[in-house]
Amino acid sequence: MGQLFRSEEMTLAQLFLQSEAAYCCVSELGEIGMVQFRDLNPDVNVFQRKFVNEVRRCEEMDRKLRFVEKEIKKANIPIIDTGENPEVPFPRDMIDLEASFEKLENELKEINTNQEALKKNFLELTELKHILRRTQQFFDEVSLYLFLIIYFYFNVVGRLELNKGFPVNDYTLFVAGVIGRERIPTFERMLWRVCRGNVFLRQADIEDSLEDPATGDQVHKSVFIIFFQGDQLKNRVKKICEGFRATLYPCPETPQERKEMLAGVNARIEDLQMVLNQTEDHRQRVLQAAAKTVRVWFIKVRKMKAIYHTLNLCNIDVTQKCLIAEVWCPVSDLDSIQFALRRGTEKSGSTVPSILNRMQTKQTPPTYNKTNKFTSGFQNIVDAYGIGTYREMNPAPYTIITFPFLFAVMFGDMGHGALMTCAALYLVLRESRLMAQKNDNEMFNMVFAGRYIILLMGVFSVYTGIIYNDCFSKSLNVFGSGWSVRPMFATLEGNRLLQLDPAIDGVFKGPYPIGIDPIWNIAVNKLTFLNSFKMKMSIILGVIHMLFGVSLSLFNHLYFKKPLNIYLGFIPEVIFMSSLFGYLVILIFYKWVSFTARTSKDAPSLLIAFINMFLFNYNDPSNKPLYSGQMGLQIFLVLIALACVPCMLVVKTLVLRRQHLWRKHLVRQVRPGQLGARIKSFNFADVAVHQAIHTIEYCLGCISNTASYLRLWALSLAHAQLSEVLWSMVMHIGLSSRSFGGFFLLTIVFFFFGVLTVAILLIMEGLSAFLHALRLHWVEFQNKFYSGQGFKFLPFTFESILDGRFEE
Repeated sequence: MGQLFRSEEMTLAQLFLQSEAAYCCVSELGEIGMVQFRDLNPDVNVFQRKFVNEVRRCEEMDRKLRFVEKEIKKANIPIIDTGENPEVPFPRDMIDLEASFEKLENELKEINTNQEALKKNFLELTELKHILRRTQQFFDEVSLYLFLIIYFYFNVVGRLELNKGFPVNDYTLFVAGVIGRERIPTFERMLWRVCRGNVFLRQADIEDSLEDPATGDQVHKSVFIIFFQGDQLKNRVKKICEGFRATLYPCPETPQERKEMLAGVNARIEDLQMVLNQTEDHRQRVLQAAAKTVRVWFIKVRKMKAIYHTLNLCNIDVTQKCLIAEVWCPVSDLDSIQFALRRGTEKSGSTVPSILNRMQTKQTPPTYNKTNKFTSGFQNIVDAYGIGTYREMNPAPYTIITFPFLFAVMFGDMGHGALMTCAALYLVLRESRLMAQKNDNEMFNMVFAGRYIILLMGVFSVYTGIIYNDCFSKSLNVFGSGWSVRPMFATLEGNRLLQLDPAIDGVFKGPYPIGIDPIWNIAVNKLTFLNSFKMKMSIILGVIHMLFGVSLSLFNHLYFKKPLNIYLGFIPEVIFMSSLFGYLVILIFYKWVSFTARTSKDAPSLLIAFINMFLFNYNDPSNKPLYSGQMGLQIFLVLIALACVPCMLVVKTLVLRRQHLWRKHLVRQVRPGQLGARIKSFNFADVAVHQAIHTIEYCLGCISNTASYLRLWALSLAHAQLSEVLWSMVMHIGLSSRSFGGFFLLTIVFFFFGVLTVAILLIMEGLSAFLHALRLHWVEFQNKFYSGQGFKFLPFTFESILDGRFEE
């Protein structure tokens, strides 16, 4: 249980792995994920390491698999994920895998090449078919009027034969082709300008979209025919068609030849369509077979690559028969690591066992906090501030309670908390199914990872909503109000407002059993009452939270055996904060308890009393003392707090200097010649500046941090007011309608009320409260005991490969 509050105890170990067993041993270590390898070849280039060829071969196989995966996705074939965790292939199996992937890649490339050539041929035949159909219509549609225009332009002498269509003789030329539909206006304008109007263009759209064989996209094209005269115009027209990427096709001049050519084209299209269907069926069969095993192939190849990359971090002894590795690992998992090494040695068939040897080192170990699916979210909140220093107190266990509670103080509402709890419960109860879906939405994954945080925030919000007696800005009168208007009912005559005086008998019967009395929801001075209550509550919670953080620093000092930090650090810090702000909390509780309804009018102001305490001003007639002997006690507390400042600022620095000189004197007496080797350098100025910064930061921080906790009051008040505004401006309209159509109006209003509640009060306000709670933990709480200057334990594990995070 103690490991929950501190990071795991780590050790540096040396592994001696036989060359034939190293691959299997590292594979087993990757399966358990409990060791972090150190690079023993930092000065060796990546391309000069022993297993660089194996890594390249794995990268080549990975490239081929990515090509196969791309083709599978392009064909819209689902990749089957059975959740299987295949074993790592042996090194001798790499040749078989390479041959299989090479064969599959070549087969797919050949199929794609053939299919692209067939589709290109099919596209050309299809375009030619549309040209032959449309040109026949063009020729048939030429009327006598158009014939005379063309005759005028080309000065052609011919006979009008209505039964043969448009007259084409040796002097009149034409070209036919296909062009993208979006280029037609520009194409027509260019022809007119370049040829100076000496051409005649007819075009018609192809109704069906055509498939581009290179990209597979659907494109829309148009058929055109251009009439002109002379070779010079012919060259110009062809160049323009080439510039606009138009495809020209040969078109016979006579209708009979066009008809025969069209029949031949249709026959070729039918044959080609049959071949294309067979090719696509074969491609689908190949890809469907690959889709069943491509994920397993990916895992195998990337496991092999990870193993060889890790082996490149090891040293090779002079005999070339043994690999030496250095790893960080948790002390509690040494038995599991030993067992994994034995399992790997047995799997490889080696007779020489692998050796694990613990090493003594002065290097700082990495920080490793064991987590589960519940605590991982809270640990991530702490780690986002900074990775904890090795073996210092871990704030995560306390954050599990304090973070959702401080959030709920700002978000307190039974209705909103219940909605948040239901949403989180859905994610928690269906987590297995949602995890299996592997959603790629980053926003959803972020919310899903914090589902337990959201669940606790919702539960605590329901609790604080009960304390505030607030449910969608309305109070619940469950136990009956403790206030009664009957004793003062006669005073309503001539008064618009009834001011209840608790000093009158029968007006105030007693406090509400739990939370705030519901009568305050209809009181005109509700805001004044809640302001006073929530502001004092924020101060109380803030001071308790900070004192708890300071008290946790004691356990750090005890563990690291630093008694000087206890006597000249922890104790003065606790006394300083308790003398000032701890005393303020006691005054708040004393004022609540000591004054009754009859004497509350004479209660002095705590704010004025606290300011006068620092100014030593006790002659203010407007602010009476709370209790007898208040002046003497407050002067004593202020002097005690002031005395703690030089204790932290000066005394600790002088004691550190005295300890250094004493050690220096002892070493000089024992071994005079080895002074520099045994005693670390001590810079008095650096230590003094560091201690001054820490003292000033703490003393001023006590004031600013206490004021920072007032955000609990501000955010809680803002949330309540927003909820009340939303109710009065939206829901109140639907409920106040008394007409027959009120039901339909209420339905529409309730829909908008629900949408605005979720969008504004749950998401926006919830995110705001989350960020403020985050700040209170990072700045006001954790800086009292948590330095966060460590580095994270990153074990060698196959977990990221199994989760699909291959590139990490």
